[in-house]
Amino acid sequence: MSETATVIDPYTPARPLGGSTDAPPPVRHVCIVGGGSAGWMTALLLATTAYGPRLKVTVLESPQVGIIGVGEGSTPWLRRFFETLGIEEAEWMPACHATYKSGITFEGWSGRPGFARYFHPFVSMLDNMTMPAFVDHVHARLDGADVPAHPDRFFVAAALARQAKGPRAAADFPFDVWYGYHFDATLLGQFLARKATDRGVDHRQRHVNQVLLNEQGDIAALQLDDGETLAADFFVDCTGFASLLTGQALRTPFIGFGDNLFNDAAVAMPTPLHGPLESQTVATAMRHGWAWKIPLTHRQGHGYVYSSAHCSADEAETELRRHLGLLDADIQARHLKMRVGRMEQIWQRNCVAIGLSQGFIEPLEATALLYVQVTASMLVEVLEKRALGPDAQAQFNEAMRQRFENTRDYIVAHYKTTSRTDTAYWRANAENMHLSDSLKGVLMTWMSRKPLIPGLKAGRFGQGYPAVSWYALLAGMGVFPDAEDLTPPTTAQARHDLTAIDDFIAHSLRHFPDHRALLADIPPGNSHRLLQTYAW
Repeated sequence: MSETATVIDPYTPARPLGGSTDAPPPVRHVCIVGGGSAGWMTALLLATTAYGPRLKVTVLESPQVGIIGVGEGSTPWLRRFFETLGIEEAEWMPACHATYKSGITFEGWSGRPGFARYFHPFVSMLDNMTMPAFVDHVHARLDGADVPAHPDRFFVAAALARQAKGPRAAADFPFDVWYGYHFDATLLGQFLARKATDRGVDHRQRHVNQVLLNEQGDIAALQLDDGETLAADFFVDCTGFASLLTGQALRTPFIGFGDNLFNDAAVAMPTPLHGPLESQTVATAMRHGWAWKIPLTHRQGHGYVYSSAHCSADEAETELRRHLGLLDADIQARHLKMRVGRMEQIWQRNCVAIGLSQGFIEPLEATALLYVQVTASMLVEVLEKRALGPDAQAQFNEAMRQRFENTRDYIVAHYKTTSRTDTAYWRANAENMHLSDSLKGVLMTWMSRKPLIPGLKAGRFGQGYPAVSWYALLAGMGVFPDAEDLTPPTTAQARHDLTAIDDFIAHSLRHFPDHRALLADIPPGNSHRLLQTYAW
């Protein structure tokens, strides 16, 4: 897809981090190849840089290439993205059929009695009132005491999801709950495109026939299908799994995660929306992977993420249809292939890969858009600092490597701690020994009945996710001594008043509206509330 061309290199030599901000910007034109959520999120962030008015941003969107768009979930950091850009929920959410997300329920991942399902909550200011009791009960149970240690009892977010309440409290309630969203990914891309073009981004519907490199090996220009040659200073690869620029033109090696994560395919299909509108994603364990349920305002999004080494596409579709009670329904299924892993270098020469072109970790924790947001924000930062030299590039790539591998570890932990043995797929996951030292540190600390928090805070292991996530996962999976081996707790082990915790959560819930009612009348932004990293 590439060849060397004699084109004047527009890429200005880099300045180190901390260079003079009075100097002319080294990048005057950024060309983003590919639209969708990744391309348009990046375009919007670039258009609002410190020198945005002097920066030309072009998005090339091929009419020949479809967009991978299904019902999708996000982490709470998407909220900050919209707040940074001054875009109200009341504007974008209805346009994208979006709903609120308090967290994720994991159904059927554990066969341990009492732990058939658990909820992974997003962080809340209110958790500072209940998390200490949860952690104490976890360690008491690890020590053999028969005390309740299931995470669902201790977190407001779990109760919000169960009762189909929205995670935005009344204005007079001074505590913030972090939340994410569910949305139609195709509609989100279209909404962001409109916003970006309104803010001056140049949108061209053109197909790239060829990537032209200069003598130094940088991208000099793109040969388009209408014969035009488009040059730019810097390029962003948002071409999905094809990775047209980073992978094909610049020949960046790809590092697969197949030894750690077996799932590499998915089948998706929608169903009508019935019953309560819960503010949660549901991830249900299946024979060869897991199925998602994502509520939008007009339908339910369903899909099955599976390992093609253990299950054919037809078998996966049949299992999903049976799971949904739709074996004979005339609803078309959509099959997808996933390339799980990351590019060796996310920033290669004068090109940064963002979105699926940079890598992908299966969607169990909805991190895809988080990586788009993080990478685009990091790109904005280096452009604003005019720090495009080798040191800045190395720091950038190392930061992204750590993010990918930290997230991979957390996802792998779901499979490693499973107690399911009903299929070869689950047995292979439980027996998998391709674990990082960091993940081994988490699991060894847990099994040795020591607190995780000191090691997490010191950076010895488990980076990328807060303590509440690790405790919710391991306790939610029921990784404790067998019930018959538990003994009555001592007075110290049973010192927390669980009835008081139940009452606290029940009283807190009164300040949160029904999810449907909240979506019907979304209030103005609540950016005045504290968006901070909470103690846990």
